[in-house]
Amino acid sequence: MSVAIKVRFAPSPTGFLHIGGVRTALFNWLFAKNHGGKFVLRIEDTDLSRSTEESIEEILESMRWLGLDWDEGPFRQTERQEIYSKKVEQLLSAGKAYHCYCTPEELDRKRSEAQKAGNKPKYDGTCRERSDSPEGAPSVVRFKAPIEGTVVVEDLLRGKVIFDIAELDDLILQRTDGTPTYNFVVVVDDSEMDITHVIRGDDHLSNTPRQCLLYDALDYPRPKFTHISMILGQDKSRLSKRHGATSALVYRDMGYLPDAMINYLARLGWSHGDQEIFSREELIKYFSFDSVHTSAAVFDADKLSWLNEHYIKSTPPEELVPHLEPHLIKTGVLEKDHGLSLQEIARVIPCLNERAKTLVEMAEKSAFFFKKEVEFDEKARSKFLTEEARPLLEKMIAGFSTLDDFSAESIESLFKKIVEEEGMKLGKLAQPVRVALTGTTVSPGIYDVILLLGKEETLKRLQNVV
Repeated sequence: MSVAIKVRFAPSPTGFLHIGGVRTALFNWLFAKNHGGKFVLRIEDTDLSRSTEESIEEILESMRWLGLDWDEGPFRQTERQEIYSKKVEQLLSAGKAYHCYCTPEELDRKRSEAQKAGNKPKYDGTCRERSDSPEGAPSVVRFKAPIEGTVVVEDLLRGKVIFDIAELDDLILQRTDGTPTYNFVVVVDDSEMDITHVIRGDDHLSNTPRQCLLYDALDYPRPKFTHISMILGQDKSRLSKRHGATSALVYRDMGYLPDAMINYLARLGWSHGDQEIFSREELIKYFSFDSVHTSAAVFDADKLSWLNEHYIKSTPPEELVPHLEPHLIKTGVLEKDHGLSLQEIARVIPCLNERAKTLVEMAEKSAFFFKKEVEFDEKARSKFLTEEARPLLEKMIAGFSTLDDFSAESIESLFKKIVEEEGMKLGKLAQPVRVALTGTTVSPGIYDVILLLGKEETLKRLQNVV
């Protein structure tokens, strides 16, 4: 009988959720969904000095925004201290761990001496066989690691990775204040939560041999490991703020759609033939580590923008509204309590989504429709709303007033009629009308603008300008 697949995403709440972390979460999520397994969310908050509640909430908000739903959790390691303490005692009782009384000053001196001698600055095992317990002296608990041999890590992407035990040291399991350390709690949690596959960044690969020795010492079966390559910037250095935004929620605030982010990050290190655009259902169906690359992926902001533009165009207007509305409010186009229905907001989308690369851009360009008063760009006003334009606008008012059939065809016919009468090019008429209606020289097609505003609002704005 096959074991049910169970994976986890375990971020540390010491800052925002990085794009690299999001991709790790996504690969775990896709792997679980592809195999009908479970996806666990665990918050690794044992670093009390750096973990914050704000970071935890930011992680959860990022996951919700991206639609990466979890089956179990979110668990918090700070709420599982009793389990860790029992496991420390288990190792101490079995002679697989020991108390270390070396002071920080002594450890610094030992490291310095080792470096001067050209040796690896690892703990030298001073307290490894110590039998006395100095009264009142603070101590950490260290793992009594094997002294020689190798650790073989079976990696689904990299095959066998072999580590020399001589390069490892007796890592600390429990600090002097009783709090456990990362490498220890990860092993306990993954085992106690029945995690079958550990999928994480390759920056964790160096931790894996230590963790494998702990699995063995605690009589836990080892999970299957997969270490995915990191994401690099265009200059081939590790992705950081200097390459642009690296936080998931910053991309949301910049006007990117979650489906665009998911599609882009899935393709960052994974492929399925030449296909570029995937629905979530397709990603789940096709995802496999057989098609994940071991070389580092390079983050391409232009490719992400191209995908975002595609999703803005292809998402049905009423489905786009919940994503667009916060940007309408944030940019001041709408009040927070605007009272508009989903359908009323959706009306403007078809004439904007062909031109917008982000939702912020779409929100800003929709101001002409939602704002009660037209806000004029002064350069546009002085250039196009001149005395020479007055008779043209008056002709438009007269023409619109007599239009019974207010359609795209009748609006276009009216423009053509006036252009022919005046012997001018369309732009000479369209730009003054555009500025009168929208306040700017840049907008959707003028016929679309008029149709969207409707006869009454169009006439009102033209009359106000005249």
